[in-house]
Amino acid sequence: MTATFSARRRPTCFYLVPRLCSSSKTTTSAHPVSVVDGGDIIDRVASILSFAAHPAHLAQIHALLISSGLRCSPFLAAKYLLSAPGSHRLTHARQFFDEIPHPGDPRLFNAVIRLHSHHNAFDDALRLYSQMLRSNILPDGFTLPPVLKACGGLPSHAAGRAVHAQVLCLGFQADVFVQNGIIAMYARCGDIACARTVFDMLSVRNVVSWTSILSGCTQNGFPLEALELFRRMRSESDSRPDFIILVSVLKSYMDVEDLAHGRSVHGLVVKGGFEDEPDLIIVLTAMYAKRGQVVVARQLFDRVTSVDVILWNAMISGYAKNGHASEAVELFHEMISREIRPDSITIRSAILACAQVGSLEIARRMEDYTNSSEFKDDIFVNTALIDMYAKCGSIARAHAIFERIINKDVVVWSAIIMGYGLHGRAHEAMRLFDEMKLAGVRPNDVTFIGLLSACNHAGLVKEGWNYFNSMKDCGIEPRHQHYACVVDLLARAGHLDGAYEFIRSMPMKPELTVWGALLNACKIHGHVRLGEYAAERVFAIEPLNAGHYVKLSNIYASVGMWSDVARIRVLMKERRVTKAIGCSEIHISGKLHCFRAGDRAHPRYEEIFVVLADLERKLKECGFAPHLGSELRENSMFHHSEIMAIAFGLISTAPGTTIRIMKNLRACVNCHSATKLVSKLMQREIVVRDINRFHHFKDGSCSCGDYW
Repeated sequence: MTATFSARRRPTCFYLVPRLCSSSKTTTSAHPVSVVDGGDIIDRVASILSFAAHPAHLAQIHALLISSGLRCSPFLAAKYLLSAPGSHRLTHARQFFDEIPHPGDPRLFNAVIRLHSHHNAFDDALRLYSQMLRSNILPDGFTLPPVLKACGGLPSHAAGRAVHAQVLCLGFQADVFVQNGIIAMYARCGDIACARTVFDMLSVRNVVSWTSILSGCTQNGFPLEALELFRRMRSESDSRPDFIILVSVLKSYMDVEDLAHGRSVHGLVVKGGFEDEPDLIIVLTAMYAKRGQVVVARQLFDRVTSVDVILWNAMISGYAKNGHASEAVELFHEMISREIRPDSITIRSAILACAQVGSLEIARRMEDYTNSSEFKDDIFVNTALIDMYAKCGSIARAHAIFERIINKDVVVWSAIIMGYGLHGRAHEAMRLFDEMKLAGVRPNDVTFIGLLSACNHAGLVKEGWNYFNSMKDCGIEPRHQHYACVVDLLARAGHLDGAYEFIRSMPMKPELTVWGALLNACKIHGHVRLGEYAAERVFAIEPLNAGHYVKLSNIYASVGMWSDVARIRVLMKERRVTKAIGCSEIHISGKLHCFRAGDRAHPRYEEIFVVLADLERKLKECGFAPHLGSELRENSMFHHSEIMAIAFGLISTAPGTTIRIMKNLRACVNCHSATKLVSKLMQREIVVRDINRFHHFKDGSCSCGDYW
């Protein structure tokens, strides 16, 4: 026998209902019980209402109130209305209220307004409040907070201001509960200025006052103001921060990317005993994940068994945006297996992770899942799919998704233009740009980044320069990324002096990407003097990135300045700069295989080296001679990770199958030349995604036209 109230077992007081109905003091509705005669019955019915926990109980009491005439008792009627156990009882409660002939007591209106506001029926709450005013019933301190909540919940700034005016006319300026409601109302309506004015005028502030204004600032994009208020609260007030305040403060520190102070607030969370609050765990997980502390974030994530999609989004997005794509994909699959329903943000984060993994097989599975979900026609999800397929090497599949989107906005057009640019297909990107304009879609700054990148990869200097100059005609002010694209466009095409003069004319201070583009072009063209100048600027901005030192070293090596090559290596050692190890990945039958230069750890390395020796022999017979730069002074080109991954692909896939490689560095000259010949000798298409772009090798040539 359980202790819960049910139709079969009820509290003892419910057996009084029929006895009350037959009591000599009970009359029909035509002869209402007076307060004097019925005071005992009112007390007993009120006691019964205190135990009501089931709709059946309320139905019995409703019948009693009608039959006894007690429904006109403001006290009992209000208590009955507030006993409605759920939103499904709103209609019944409203019917009960409407049956009262002349509800002239504010307690009745307070109860029914509060009930509707509590269940988010904000429109009805405001209509009832209007009815109350039309009945010439003055609101009191219990009426106004739920009315203000309804104004903020809609949100209706106009209604909120009208209620605020009534608050002033009725003299509730000193009522801290009403004033807190006004602050929260303005915050929910996005009017932080008014919320702050009301807050500053309070003579007495409690923890709800601080919570309302802090949450409002955080939710409306004013993190610095929220943090300043938190400091004031701790110095001026005796109020201890509750977990809601700490959620707002942590969100603000996350928004301003201040992990150090965020950690300090984490200490307050532990000290206050709030470490098990779900909302705090979610925001802490998001904060650590966003700042790249994915290990700490995962520890917090694993502490709770939660189906809250926001928590899963925080962890999956944190993985995806901080270089842990495989973990993001794995966690997404776990989420699906646990039947936790994802939202659009989850799907987009998972698609972003799939794009980073670069596996076409995983990308196809992701699309299959999306097509079977409610997000099949979501424009944001489909745009992410376009980007994913472009980055996984299938621009054809990306274009197919682009075509199925009916109402294409500028983001969709920009995504496909960027995709074609990534694959070096500049003419298709420019054609799409013309189609976009004919469709009446106005380009944005991202569209032009895609166009400039496409022209850059194809060496179309004139076209790229024209696009850059046309940006202002479209009302777009070039950003730093646009300038970096133009520097790369000019310098890579050999216009090094022109690129340098362009940098000098920039209206902003050149950043790393600009000087890095110039340094890379100097490496390609062997321009020592300008390369040294660009390297100095790059080292000053990012002194611990080994790639910059390697580029300068390669510039020296290209002109035989071996003593300077040695000097750069000594400089790297002094500054404790470690050169990134080349890594190439290939997916075979759903399994990822990773290769590093000279790697012998793979289980099939003996077979791989047999194939490498055979390839080396065949290439030499074709007259292939590697360029003897600094890249080959330490080991053979045939020990490079990219060539090893290709060899593994040859022995692991059927003849004619396309081999797809992901590489973490820029393709070297010798591997690029060798891969062209391998594609012809082995009659394979080989697709390589390096750090900059895609290379499609087929029949002895590359889609980049040897321009990268």
